[in-house]
Amino acid sequence: MEKEVLGKVPSTENVSFNVFKIQTKNKISVKGLNEFPRDTFEVSTDIKEPDALIIRSFDLHKEAIASSILAVGRAGAGGNNIPIEKCTKRGVVVFNTPGANANAVKELVLLGMLVASRDVVGGIEFAKSLKLKGAGFHTEIEKNKSKFAGNEIKGKKLGVIGLGAIGAMLANDAVNLGMKVEGYDPFISVHHAWGLSRDVKPASSLEKMLKTSDFVSLHVPLTPKTKNFLNGEKIAYLKEGGVILNFSRDGIIHEEDLLKALDTGKVGKYITDFPCSDLINHERVISIPHLGASTKEAEENCAVMIANQLMDFLLSGNIKNSVNYPDCGMECNGDFRLVVTNRNVPSMVGQITTLLAQEKLNILEMMNKSKDDFAYNIMDITGTYDKKIIDKVKKIEGVISVRYIPIKPVA
Repeated sequence: MEKEVLGKVPSTENVSFNVFKIQTKNKISVKGLNEFPRDTFEVSTDIKEPDALIIRSFDLHKEAIASSILAVGRAGAGGNNIPIEKCTKRGVVVFNTPGANANAVKELVLLGMLVASRDVVGGIEFAKSLKLKGAGFHTEIEKNKSKFAGNEIKGKKLGVIGLGAIGAMLANDAVNLGMKVEGYDPFISVHHAWGLSRDVKPASSLEKMLKTSDFVSLHVPLTPKTKNFLNGEKIAYLKEGGVILNFSRDGIIHEEDLLKALDTGKVGKYITDFPCSDLINHERVISIPHLGASTKEAEENCAVMIANQLMDFLLSGNIKNSVNYPDCGMECNGDFRLVVTNRNVPSMVGQITTLLAQEKLNILEMMNKSKDDFAYNIMDITGTYDKKIIDKVKKIEGVISVRYIPIKPVA
């Protein structure tokens, strides 16, 4: 079997790989779990000493992570339900699946704009409340339908904050619906920039975009820097009666400041996928019970994506879409591969390569990448492997973890 995610991974034919144990903490799409070949992977909800975890919304903050864990894969975007800092210090690589559920979330945001513009929800509730029958029922419907009149979104302006996978797709579809669209993202990637419609205009400033937008949609991750990102100061710039859409994360908006703006009518409507008990019954709030990624297609996409990322990591050490370690991957060459995580301090690579040279091992190819205070190394080596090598590398101060991965068939 060969899987190619970041690069060519070792063939499992005639190679004495251990069977990797994958524990699931949530219900994961069977389509994704079937990606794991059963001769190389054991997948179950009940596994002792697993090599990796697959989760969705399960809160890992509430339980200890077994010492056997090499990786945690979240079948979804973000990672706020994972103790990322603790995992990083232990060398546990945390993966997620950016973009896999983007279409599902984007469609729900579009629905949010429509229900904010047309009081469809109120109209449906009114119709259901009628106890009349026959002609009387139809007469009452026609007499009261004007109470639920609204506006079209065509020609209105949408301001998108955050042009990642979801934000970019939303911006493009809004253009196709006849809306005027501006985007604000100082950190937009080249990949997503290339995918934007030429009709999506870059905002000259966040404040100007807020002042002129009929709808503002948030698509930024929740981090210490973005917590309460949309607060009273920024809300003051909003167009009077403007609509805020939050399908990003709770915590992005300062709820007390938002409530004040809703009470005064400064914010005309707040549509969110993250219900809050203090806002749930507010007349200007429509709360959706976190359904953004709740489609069969999104769940399958996320499960397949995380399965392939974990397989590539466990079989070859390659990393793609990690939230705590850098993307790092290459095709396997040589006799075996060593994967080393370490603190990002001077002379680490030199110490490791010197030790390998002393052991008469030749590094055929290597890759070193760093992210903040930590680094990740992949080294393809020719020579005879001795398990004592791992112990020696681990003794280097600053090394966190070392893995041996066979490449050539075992005789």
